[in-house]
Amino acid sequence: MALISPSRRLRRTPFSDGVEAAGVKAYTTYNHMLLPTVFESVEFDYHHLKKAVQVWDVACERQVELRGPDAAKLMQMLTPRDLRGMLPGRCFYVPIVDETGGMLNDPVAVKLAEDRWWISIADSDLMLWVKGIANGYRLDVLVDEPDVSPLGVQGPKADDLMARVFGDAVRDIKFFRFGMFDFQGRQMVVARSGYSKQGGFEIYVEGSDIGMPLWNALFEAGKDLDVRAGCPNLIERIEAGLLSYGNDMTDDNTPHECGLGRFCDTQTAIGCIGRDALLRVAKEGPNQQIRPIEIAGGKVPGCDRAWPVLADGKPVGQVSSAAWSPDFDVNVAIGMVRMTHWDAGTKLEVHTPGGVRDAVVRDKFWL
Repeated sequence: MALISPSRRLRRTPFSDGVEAAGVKAYTTYNHMLLPTVFESVEFDYHHLKKAVQVWDVACERQVELRGPDAAKLMQMLTPRDLRGMLPGRCFYVPIVDETGGMLNDPVAVKLAEDRWWISIADSDLMLWVKGIANGYRLDVLVDEPDVSPLGVQGPKADDLMARVFGDAVRDIKFFRFGMFDFQGRQMVVARSGYSKQGGFEIYVEGSDIGMPLWNALFEAGKDLDVRAGCPNLIERIEAGLLSYGNDMTDDNTPHECGLGRFCDTQTAIGCIGRDALLRVAKEGPNQQIRPIEIAGGKVPGCDRAWPVLADGKPVGQVSSAAWSPDFDVNVAIGMVRMTHWDAGTKLEVHTPGGVRDAVVRDKFWL
């Protein structure tokens, strides 16, 4: 396999020194930054995530900051989720759509104040879209990327580790809420959130200089908790049905196709740029949608391209993410399937690089 040549266009993170010392074995690129994907092995990391605690370098989840009198107005223009009842201290998962209702990103919106928001983005150049909207509509708001780098702490022992570094009050943070906590005289946003179903936190590290001191403090405090460096795990995220923008959905898909219709308040989210298009989609319903799919046979290879899904020899969709699940002893997959074949129990054929496999649509994801 060819290596990726380093350059300033592919940015390191404030935690890269710690990641390398921990023995990272593979990276991917995400928002023009390095994102670790393997430490020991995907399966070893998977089992460890489910039983202990991991520290994740997810600095690639860049922040788009909205600051100014029109910050809340701009935030509502970007998403069909109604944000009027959102108070400072809350985090909302929000689909971001274009004028056709197509998905541009599926970030977490962090409301710091009425006039200050962070959009913690998935892998796309969302800031360019946000700047265009702000300038095109002449809004009184500054749009920029602050020096903020998220650090994840995930796993069943996450509360214990975080309490040792930030104090027991961190245990009281509710899901998708955040609080301000001190580390070495620096105030940090700590949210109960993260890209796994094992529970944990995301620390929004403001200031690259404090990144490695925090990394080292977490590892020193967690020695007896079997703390390890980790990363978003392919197997666990598929089991949990956590979608990956650019893999499982693109701007060709609406939130309803991605199973995110519950986050679309199209009747009340006045001002959303894609509202009219999504009103039509909500009325007519999608003709395809994300579904959990079990694939028969031995371990499937990595899914680096879409795998065609057929029924009776006719194309009915595609698999976008797949992996062998040790805990469920089956190949787990995420696929986009046409409405004629998306009911649970429907039998399908998946054309993998290793040949055709029998498959079936499940009624729900595994976790």
